[in-house]
Amino acid sequence: MKIGFIGLGVMGKSMARHLIQAGYDLNVYNRTKKKAQPLIELGAQWLDSPSQIAEQSDIVFTILGYPHDVEEVYLGKAGLFSACRSGQIFVEMTTSSPSLAVKLYREGQALGVSVLDAPVTGGDIGAKEGHLTTLVGGDEEILAQIKPVLATFCQQIEYFGPAGKGQDAKMANQIMIAGTMTGMCEALAYAKNNDLNLNQVIQTLNSGAAANFSLAQYGPRILKNDYSPGFFVKHFIKDLRIALEVAEKEELKLPGTQLAYDLYQKLTHQFSEDDGIQALIKLWWG
Repeated sequence: MKIGFIGLGVMGKSMARHLIQAGYDLNVYNRTKKKAQPLIELGAQWLDSPSQIAEQSDIVFTILGYPHDVEEVYLGKAGLFSACRSGQIFVEMTTSSPSLAVKLYREGQALGVSVLDAPVTGGDIGAKEGHLTTLVGGDEEILAQIKPVLATFCQQIEYFGPAGKGQDAKMANQIMIAGTMTGMCEALAYAKNNDLNLNQVIQTLNSGAAANFSLAQYGPRILKNDYSPGFFVKHFIKDLRIALEVAEKEELKLPGTQLAYDLYQKLTHQFSEDDGIQALIKLWWG
């Protein structure tokens, strides 16, 4: 079995490494070849385009930045669907729009291939440790076929329903993170303003009802002034924008998510969109 992997950023590079270490033959492609070099040194085969990945792979994983990247990789002139063959399985793991997931599924059906939307959660640490959770939409029988492959980097595989439902579930996840990130930053700002020991605050809150992933993973990074991206601000803004657009079409109000979106937009204007999402604290601390 040949596996293709497209997108070797913060998350993808670790996910691809787990596939190699599990013994799979891996073909890789990325817009910048330099990012693929560590994987090539581990035995991955570099190919020059998404279409070549499709030609030489049985299962293809993609994890990209934005919906327009996904469209280009799948539907572009040298995209995956330009060279696909009946029976192939494509697993789209970018956090993207539910409507695009449905579009790819239907386009794939017409070509005789299967497409799953399977965004992941767990951050850069989860990717490095192989402990990600994937939220899957599409045909459940196709998911069953590839579960052993997914299990090389996912400790939890959750099926949510037909095409697009994996992305809907990921939007719910991102909405929750919007709340925990703003809550964490306000809690730390309040604690600092009242001369509390911030390490003690983080440890104590994480032992009680306020415990959450954002505080556990990003709180210590904030105290070290470590704003390196395990998850880019610019990608989180994209996710929240998608969630808000879907909610608006459904006439669903998400005031907390809107506030988080506005705060992150302010962050990019005052600082950098290339920081990790923990950089939100800069709005309070500078």
